[in-house]
Amino acid sequence: MARLAQTAGLTDVQQEILSTVRDFVNKEIIPHAQALEHEDAYPTDIVEGMKEMGLFGLTIPEEFGGLGESLLTYALVVEQIARGWMSVSGVINTHFIVAHMLKQHGTPEQKQHYLPRMATGEVRGSFSMSEPDLGSDVAAIKTRAVREGEDFVIDGQKMWLTNGGTSNLTAVLVRTDEGAPKPHQNLTTFLVDKPVGYGEVTPGLTIPGKIAKMGYKGVDTTEMVFSGYRIGAGQVLGGQTGKGFGHMMDGVEVGRVNVAARACGISLRAFELAVDYAQQRKTFGRQIADHQAIAFKLAEMATKVEAAHLMMVNAARLKDSGQRNDVEAGMAKLIASEYCAEVTQESFRIHGGYGYSKEYEIERLMREAPFLLIGEGTSEIQKTIISRGLLREYQSRG
Repeated sequence: MARLAQTAGLTDVQQEILSTVRDFVNKEIIPHAQALEHEDAYPTDIVEGMKEMGLFGLTIPEEFGGLGESLLTYALVVEQIARGWMSVSGVINTHFIVAHMLKQHGTPEQKQHYLPRMATGEVRGSFSMSEPDLGSDVAAIKTRAVREGEDFVIDGQKMWLTNGGTSNLTAVLVRTDEGAPKPHQNLTTFLVDKPVGYGEVTPGLTIPGKIAKMGYKGVDTTEMVFSGYRIGAGQVLGGQTGKGFGHMMDGVEVGRVNVAARACGISLRAFELAVDYAQQRKTFGRQIADHQAIAFKLAEMATKVEAAHLMMVNAARLKDSGQRNDVEAGMAKLIASEYCAEVTQESFRIHGGYGYSKEYEIERLMREAPFLLIGEGTSEIQKTIISRGLLREYQSRG
């Protein structure tokens, strides 16, 4: 058992799940990740393996066919999967967020309709907030749904939709005319059923194709274009319009823990590669790990891996307890993503010229790590969330 990124106080069930996932990552993901990533190929066999393990239903309640596990369990699973290949964790991340939103905010009918099939992976979830002209400014959403009798008609364009082509259920945040005084109070989440694929997948809904990316390959990232798309009022999450902002922010909070977990996984793998290479590579008659310059790098990397892991675990446990965790999730995401970039670069430097070769795994990690600096809100957005929370908590009495 490795020393780093261990978690105290886990149940026997949690330990068994993590042991199973760790073995799966070592045997089924790491040996194939390089080839799949360089081909930008969807990891079909790996996804089927995750279905068989029940990972798509990890946090879905047992009454709906899931395992009923906590956010902490999920985050630790994601950490291990990202250690193998971050794109695989992306396959289940959006699915988990949609399942969480349904579990917390769906009507009884919506839960019964979707959650059992989500637990098996038959229904695969994605979610969409961003648009071409906005990122973190969710209140500025332009995509609009207009009521027509018992239906709504949606027009607009969404952007940066992870699993947009391979999912068949998308939670989409759009603007509805609620007449509320604040922009965010006029947003509604719709549950959009759609076929898998690209092009006009159903009348009024087009998935143009995969967006080419520097990293995060294998998993598809797309746009989503609505043009007179008609959807029933029963597909409004929770059955009430104007509540979408709160629904999505709840989902994003767990998403930020997820991104922190992914960053922890990549950092851990980057350290593993560095410490292994440093004991194999020799210069001036001894292994480079014996040179103080390299030994100190390894010490700093390991400390960052451990610190990020502990903050991620704390944020997950806080959410599981039912308490507000926006500040802690923001802190975990901020430090884990920034440390991930630093640890990965140090591992790259330890590898020397070989780190620039596509034959070495660190080259892939170097292209994956930057995504975590912007996914689920940039570091600057996290600092905004953290500072607002702190000022709210430490309000001056002067």
